[in-house]
Amino acid sequence: MPKQQRRVILINTFRLKAEDPAELIALLTKVTEESVATALGFEGATLHLSLDGERVVMYARWRSLAEYQAMRAGSSSMSALREIMVTVIFEPGVFEVVREFRPPDV
Repeated sequence: MPKQQRRVILINTFRLKAEDPAELIALLTKVTEESVATALGFEGATLHLSLDGERVVMYARWRSLAEYQAMRAGSSSMSALREIMVTVIFEPGVFEVVREFRPPDV
């Protein structure tokens, strides 16, 4: 019996080399809207800017690691991603959810 596919979470941190994060945010937004958001298995993402303006974090949910990897292999956004790497220090991470916490119902 094949192993069950599990949802994965990508938490990618981009530490800025330049001072203004607006260009990076615009580029990540464009890539996500134009190619990632329509990929099979993509469940959603949020983009975060640290209060000190030095880091941008992309939190993305995927139905499975295989679907995420398939998107990366066939992605038309690789040239844009190469452009991003010039202006940041990229710290990628792929995680499995092991526990979720919520406030108790009132």
